[in-house]
Amino acid sequence: MKADYHSMKAPHLIIIGGGFAGLELIKQLRNKFIKVTVLDKNNFFNFQPLMYQVASGGLGPDAIAYPLRKIIAPMPNIAFRMAEVLRIETETQTVETNIGNFAYDYLCIATGAQTNFFGNAALEKYSMQLKSIPDALDLRSDILQEFEKALNESQGSQIERALNFVVVGGGPTGVETAGALAEMKKNVLPADYKEIDAQKMQVHLIEAAPRVLAAMSEISSAKAKQFLEKLGVHVQVNTAVQQYNPETGDLSLSNGQVIKTDTIIWSAGVKGKTIAGIPDTSVTKGNRYQVNEYNQIEGINNVFAIGDIAYMTTDKAYPNGHPMVATVAQQQGVLLGKNLLKLINNQPMKPFTYLNLGSMATVGRHKAVFEIFGVKMQGYIAWLGWMFLHLMLLVGFRNRIVVLLNWVWNYISYQRAIRIITRPFIPKQ
Repeated sequence: MKADYHSMKAPHLIIIGGGFAGLELIKQLRNKFIKVTVLDKNNFFNFQPLMYQVASGGLGPDAIAYPLRKIIAPMPNIAFRMAEVLRIETETQTVETNIGNFAYDYLCIATGAQTNFFGNAALEKYSMQLKSIPDALDLRSDILQEFEKALNESQGSQIERALNFVVVGGGPTGVETAGALAEMKKNVLPADYKEIDAQKMQVHLIEAAPRVLAAMSEISSAKAKQFLEKLGVHVQVNTAVQQYNPETGDLSLSNGQVIKTDTIIWSAGVKGKTIAGIPDTSVTKGNRYQVNEYNQIEGINNVFAIGDIAYMTTDKAYPNGHPMVATVAQQQGVLLGKNLLKLINNQPMKPFTYLNLGSMATVGRHKAVFEIFGVKMQGYIAWLGWMFLHLMLLVGFRNRIVVLLNWVWNYISYQRAIRIITRPFIPKQ
């Protein structure tokens, strides 16, 4: 049933967050008899899996972002407000924001995750992150500024600091970022910075677990490590970062090694992005909300959580919670949309069961690992599969064309297309 947002008298759902989970939920409720308000501090959907390519100059930010209003525009029962959520009052069923208060009948929290520094204040202050487009642009500027700095340094130790790049965390983001930096060393540095000896640039990948890509099979993990080392990345597993001194640039590792660096890229962990007002008793492992099999936050009526912020233990295959990946968020968004309509019509809801479609990661040109439905691939075919799936998952035809053209140019020219410092990064003091 079609109805206009402003005139319809129907249950009101507020969705906090326009990421993968929120987007799928919106799609399920299009033209349904439910009034929906989407709240997000950004006015765009961000395709996070390609964030590292913005940071390494392979893509512009507009290639991986898509306006939320453009998505919602054809949906008459759905509205968007660019707002920062400050607090949730569950007793009065009100969401407090910086632009005013919103009353709800149903509430869905899809705020996603934030970086987890595990209490290390120095690393939190001085590390670079890759959780948002501003983060990616800051990192891009920082990388290029370090190259410029190395040109003007006369002391070897200062050049070493400028050209040492340390990626902490061997998950997909860390592996892909390290691979992109290694390709910049191979292709960009000799082309644009001829006065620098490219061999002085060193890329380090530090992982506390016994292997990189721990969520994938041992075969894929070993192959990814082999690809990285072939590109010249120094991979250290069973090694944790302990402390960082910004004055000397000393990064201390658990094996006793000290790396001098001005650039630490942190991808070693995430935790849920909670909101004030939800009782602490609802927050559990990983700073996530404990939810039941229908993604309803335990003990709170009509409040749901989906995606990275949700911690569900009722799925028999995942008794310790689902992985914090986009496919979980998307599947939960789809099912919650259907379940909310059932709930409104007094029909029984369906419990969530995650269908694991597989995992993948790319390391560089012709180098990727790909696992889907039990099939494991590495190398060129996996690389093509990774590119095809990421193109198809992008929101918007224009985004797909822009990304494809950039990839073709990068492939032909061996260059990163966007090597400009449009917003200089100012390191924290």
